[in-house]
Amino acid sequence: MSKSRGPLVGAIDQGTSSTRFLIFSSKTAELVTYHQTEIQQYLPREGWVEEDPLEILESVQTCMTTAVDNLKRLDIPVSDIKCIGITNQRETTIVWDKTTGEPLYNAIVWLDLRTASTVDSLVGKTPQRNKDYLRPKCGLPITTYFSAVKLRWLLDHSEKVKVAVKEGRCLFGTVDAWLLWKMTGGTNGGKHYTDVTNASRTMLMSLHTLEWDDDLCRFFDIPKEILPEIHSSSEIYGHAVDGPLKGLPISGILGDQQAALVGQTCFQLGQAKNTYGTGCFLLYNTGTSPVESKTGLLTTVAYKLGKSKPVVYALEGSIAIAGACVRWLRDNLGIVKTSPEVDELAARVDSTHGCYFVPAFSGLFCPYWQSDARGVICGLSQFTSKEHICRAALEAVCFQTREILEAMDKDSGIPLSSLQVDGGMTVSSICMQLQADILGIKVVRPSMPETTALGAAMAAGAAEDIQIWSLDPSDLTTITTDVFEPSVSKQDRDKRFFRWKIAVDKSMHWATDEQQTAGTSCMHRAIPGGLYFFGSFGLMILAEILGNR
Repeated sequence: MSKSRGPLVGAIDQGTSSTRFLIFSSKTAELVTYHQTEIQQYLPREGWVEEDPLEILESVQTCMTTAVDNLKRLDIPVSDIKCIGITNQRETTIVWDKTTGEPLYNAIVWLDLRTASTVDSLVGKTPQRNKDYLRPKCGLPITTYFSAVKLRWLLDHSEKVKVAVKEGRCLFGTVDAWLLWKMTGGTNGGKHYTDVTNASRTMLMSLHTLEWDDDLCRFFDIPKEILPEIHSSSEIYGHAVDGPLKGLPISGILGDQQAALVGQTCFQLGQAKNTYGTGCFLLYNTGTSPVESKTGLLTTVAYKLGKSKPVVYALEGSIAIAGACVRWLRDNLGIVKTSPEVDELAARVDSTHGCYFVPAFSGLFCPYWQSDARGVICGLSQFTSKEHICRAALEAVCFQTREILEAMDKDSGIPLSSLQVDGGMTVSSICMQLQADILGIKVVRPSMPETTALGAAMAAGAAEDIQIWSLDPSDLTTITTDVFEPSVSKQDRDKRFFRWKIAVDKSMHWATDEQQTAGTSCMHRAIPGGLYFFGSFGLMILAEILGNR
């Protein structure tokens, strides 16, 4: 006898490092089952990061099929699943041929740096070479991060893309748009849509009209006909045409960080969450009016949960390298064999003993927007061990979060008394305690960490004509939490932060234009990722650390 769990909602969570399909109960927000698979990243040159759009699509199909099989093994009817939501890595740029359905180029991932010279050219078009020239319209600075700059690079450098645009065959989208188009029919009537949260990360949408803006498209010289239609974050966009959930409506789309804001139920003005994934992203709900940042933060759309619902905005602080730093210690240096070992090593020492790690592998994002910064490890001595470097790597994420939070305090005028957190790195209790110590406020971790996928499920289940998930605050399930309280003095906290700032200064202006856009220099070949080591006997000590791993 099958065991119905009431209406269920499926959520595609397509991230930078992996894809997952998760199935939630719409009544309890309980995660019923899921499946996950890693995504291959391709690094053809230093600073270039690509993924295969067809592999992304295939990973979604695999995860959906396996998760549905899991549901059957639990003896739960597949018919209990009523709709599907999508959340995705943002800014990652895909172009494809609408007549064949084939990608015209690999997906250019959000942290890719190849567009440094494109950024210089675009900034050169502005009065006084002002990278913030477009902020009043789109809320974003002109940097390598955003989709329009990546699309401009493709139009300038890929003959296949140029020809496809000229012949009217090219479509552009972020990952959500690519998946939706494929899942709803592709060349046979696929829906070329995106939602307001993803559109707000392209630099092509006006924050005020929520439409593709003629002036912005003209500035980047991008034809509007290749862009997807902009919709709300919660409505029926189309139906799946094949696979184990054929016929189900796809009814929620949110960029991953906005999905986490929804999943953390940050629906009130002044609420904020920080997601610790490949990168780190802190979003602060500013209500129904956009707030222009004076401190280097981003102004973005938080969500619009229905066609007739109001749009809600957020301030965002973005960190390029968070969990990716742990992965670098594992894959590039080989200090650990598995990511959890970083925690184990960091816990063996009571401090970094003066060692600071700035993982500026892709430059520095908020609040600096310095694409020529590169990673540094400072303060090495003969006492420094791999344990200290692992602890410094965790602290690096926490220090960067403090920089963003201080900028948000200045922009909003309302300091946070606690910070809600989610994402893969939050399983590390030592990292969360370090975060509370460095911020000097409570850090609140939910017992159910899948808040990004949960947010997509909530948006899908709340859509008009589905309405199996209530977003009324009185109906929302309360998720139990762990709370980390600060355990160090303000004097100690501020002293460590001051030293961190010195380390950040040392990371600036390392990359030349050639290193940002072309290949690798001899020094960059010798030291992976353009990382530099400072301090007494720095390189000798590094050799000892690696030799003893």
